[in-house]
Amino acid sequence: MIYLISRSICQGRNAGLVSLGGVALGFVFYMFSAACGITALLLTVPYAYDALRIFGALYLLYLAWQALKPGGRSAFQVRQLPNDSRRKLFTMGFITNLTNPKIAVMYLSLLPQFISPGHGSVLAQSLALGSVQIAVSISINALIACMAGSIAVFLTKRPRWALIQRWLMGTVLAGLAARIALESQH
Repeated sequence: MIYLISRSICQGRNAGLVSLGGVALGFVFYMFSAACGITALLLTVPYAYDALRIFGALYLLYLAWQALKPGGRSAFQVRQLPNDSRRKLFTMGFITNLTNPKIAVMYLSLLPQFISPGHGSVLAQSLALGSVQIAVSISINALIACMAGSIAVFLTKRPRWALIQRWLMGTVLAGLAARIALESQH
């Protein structure tokens, strides 16, 4: 979500929506992997999960430090970035989602609770539930990507709100990093 917001703010709504396409493809990858049982491999190799988890926590701490350090900036602060091509935006969205171990965990832990072998094909049920999750996620993330530019303009015109947002975001990111770092695989 942070990636989509930052792309929308820095490069516009269309860039956020193109990035969302890549994120959606990542969801599709994990949905099919979970439905076929492949993502179970990620969970059976504890070091792979732990490495992704620790890397994610360190990245969130880096973003938190960027926001909280003296003279820091928010990840959402409007700034000039080179415009990335649509292909690069899509690829970055896809890779961002693939490197998020929480997605694999969600598909492996949440979806099976709603599958009943007595109600037909387990594969078909898995794909149907995963498709609903993807549709809801795309809808919410598209709304967020579209609204991000408006929020950026609001914060730019009100420096005090921008400062409050920067400290709030830095604190939340640091808290998320701590939670991810301290979370166990099971």
